[in-house]
Amino acid sequence: MEEQEVSKEAEEYLEAIYRLEETHGVARTMELVRMLGVAPGSVTNTVEHLERHGLVVHTPYRGVRLTAKGRRVALGVVRRHRLAERLLTDFLKIKWSDVHELACKLEHAMVDAVAQPTEKALGYPKVCPHGNPIPTVDGTIERENDIVSLAQIETDVEGTVVKITDEKQEKLRLLAKLGLKPGARVKVVQKTVQKVKISSHHGAHVLDKCIAATVWIRVSKGGEKSE
Repeated sequence: MEEQEVSKEAEEYLEAIYRLEETHGVARTMELVRMLGVAPGSVTNTVEHLERHGLVVHTPYRGVRLTAKGRRVALGVVRRHRLAERLLTDFLKIKWSDVHELACKLEHAMVDAVAQPTEKALGYPKVCPHGNPIPTVDGTIERENDIVSLAQIETDVEGTVVKITDEKQEKLRLLAKLGLKPGARVKVVQKTVQKVKISSHHGAHVLDKCIAATVWIRVSKGGEKSE
């Protein structure tokens, strides 16, 4: 299977595996079931197919990882997806919270001959509308080691929202309502096992930990909690 011959279904799986690897270090079968909305048997069959073509390695009970070849394909899909999101927000003025699902459809049609001029017309953006880095045409992607999620930082720490890693429409609509978009200032004021209370220009709000874990911030200098 050459990279240009990868099917739409395979692209979707490779992109999902990439996203799960970025978040959890590995993609587990049930996580793929939930993310892709398919039956466990379908995941098993497709993963076996991808493994036969050298795109993934599946270790029983330990999950699925991309090979170097699979990662190249996945990054190409991610690149087209995030460029499509920028096209939808910057040019077509579609709501920030609504573009992810639309981009999922466009990414498979946006071949390189379309992606590269789109990137140029957009002014070579570095990140998608949700703050996630856009891979370059040669398959490299910027790493940010100086950011942390709202679920991880201590109380009385504040900073600036950098990116949102869960781009599902209902999650983004909630975060938009709370003003938690890239560039927003936010402070953690209280934490429990399940909840994180924050304050921002939009007031005080309580987030479930699972939501807070998808909001990544760059902590302000001097913003760490004092000992």
